[in-house]
Amino acid sequence: MSNTVKKKTRKTPTKTMAKAKAKPAVSVVTDAAAPAAAANDKTNAALVARRDAAVARGVASAAPVYADHAENAELWDVEGNRYVDFAGGIAVLNTGHRHPKVVAAAKAQEDHYTHTSFQVVPYEPYVALAEKLNALAPGDHAKKSLLVTTGAEAVENAVKIARAATGRPGVIAFTGGYHGRTLLTLGMTGKVSPYKKDVGPFPSDIFRAPFPSLRDGITVQDALTGLQNLFLTDAQPERIACIIIEPVLGEGGYTPVPFEMMTALRDICDQHGIMLIADEIQAGFGRTGTWFAIEHSGVVPDLITVAKSMAGGYPIAGVIGRAEVMDAVIPGGLGGTYGGNPVACAAALAAIEAIEEEGLLARSTALGETFRARFAEVGARVAPYRMWDIRGLGAMLAIEFVTDFETATPDAALTKAVVAHALKRGLILLACGMHGNALRIMVPLTASDAIIDEGIAIFEEALIAAMAEQQA
Repeated sequence: MSNTVKKKTRKTPTKTMAKAKAKPAVSVVTDAAAPAAAANDKTNAALVARRDAAVARGVASAAPVYADHAENAELWDVEGNRYVDFAGGIAVLNTGHRHPKVVAAAKAQEDHYTHTSFQVVPYEPYVALAEKLNALAPGDHAKKSLLVTTGAEAVENAVKIARAATGRPGVIAFTGGYHGRTLLTLGMTGKVSPYKKDVGPFPSDIFRAPFPSLRDGITVQDALTGLQNLFLTDAQPERIACIIIEPVLGEGGYTPVPFEMMTALRDICDQHGIMLIADEIQAGFGRTGTWFAIEHSGVVPDLITVAKSMAGGYPIAGVIGRAEVMDAVIPGGLGGTYGGNPVACAAALAAIEAIEEEGLLARSTALGETFRARFAEVGARVAPYRMWDIRGLGAMLAIEFVTDFETATPDAALTKAVVAHALKRGLILLACGMHGNALRIMVPLTASDAIIDEGIAIFEEALIAAMAEQQA
């Protein structure tokens, strides 16, 4: 494959339609009519103003543009501007926007029923999806699954199951890990701003262990020593129910857990009777080239939390685990009104089928190789010594920007500028990392080679513009 970036002729952002708006017959608008008039204004600026007046400011949006429609790896805003989507709804759209198989399955289910609550009148799609998840999860032991609605809910239930199975209260998580924004999951999330700022205190019996970090000079052995020291100082191992870890850090910077670290954690859990939980919410369903990222290490966890790309955009999450562990909670102790919604279950079964039929696991691996090579070539040519790291597994990749290689000082400003310049040119990107200096790639695995080329070309233009702006 050539590393040469092909320039494509395009309008960025593309205006696909311009609608003439009729002038109002009356120039004076009464106070009562003002909200209706504002509601009819569908420009991005007008919607930003409405949002600021109506939506809690704590709900942040990365882009000041409002979606109108989307297809696969492309999105158009309310003004007709076209964007290449490398964010994928935060790794939710491995099968792309509106995958035909997923949409058809959801619509077919809607013709039967949209809700009964599985706790009241159960339904076959829930059972079928649980069966499929049990078959996909690593390990040759018997498995069972629980379906819920959000990733944070999945994590909370995994902890609850681990506590019931072990009779212990303690939880160990890692620096930089992200597990959700509910109160219990915030206690496990290892990043203060913006998630934990001003909303404590957090639940007790949650402990933090160091994560291996090349930047901070923390080796795998250092991290394991830190965990053993935690056992000696704060977290009596006989009181620990579970150790939870993302096989690839998500919000923490798309850093994979070294395989030897994962193997050691499995041994430590076995030694002390602790449940090992793999948080696969962002990394699962083909993002890394396998169904679950932990498969790369060969380690089999006791519990796996899933969500995001499981249903191609529909809200559903779950916990998959050893059958005897999952059955530790008494009947009625698990569930929720909307958990395992039948429409979302149908969509999830279709999304999983699409991943299988379209070879998206292999596609993820190939895309990862393409991105690594192309980003390395672009970085060396237009931003020498500013891309400190290109890391990840499969198509779950991040680029980390620094001020220079000698100090490796994180450059969040450059990262932010690249994101902004990319959006102006028609590419949606998201940053991540403890220092906000990493760009993560979450493009749909169904994106065509032409779309990938276009997105990388826009990235290069944005990087050049951000560098020039910084050096001015």
